[in-house]
Amino acid sequence: MEKKLTDLLLNHIRDAGLPEPERELRFNQDQKWRFDFAWTGMQVAVEVEGGTWTQGRHVRGRGYQDDCIKYSMAAILGWAVIRVTGDMIRSGRAIELIKTAFEAIA
Repeated sequence: MEKKLTDLLLNHIRDAGLPEPERELRFNQDQKWRFDFAWTGMQVAVEVEGGTWTQGRHVRGRGYQDDCIKYSMAAILGWAVIRVTGDMIRSGRAIELIKTAFEAIA
């Protein structure tokens, strides 16, 4: 399911005329952490949080804790991380947040 969500979001990014993001960017060489989408020049990243209604890994104990560490380190390193859900992607809210981030940083 998450792959379908990332594909849908990539289509929204392209339809909005935004620059092509890097996919699965490893942002910290000391860890295996990756961003689903990233624009390195702006240090903006997007993480698709799948399984929010089905008790997926991102919302259960260990997975949630690991994500907190990952996102905290990203912030320390200067990244703006936009976290989106499937509902946000399908409704168009995710692409609006991404466009707002681009406008704020540009």
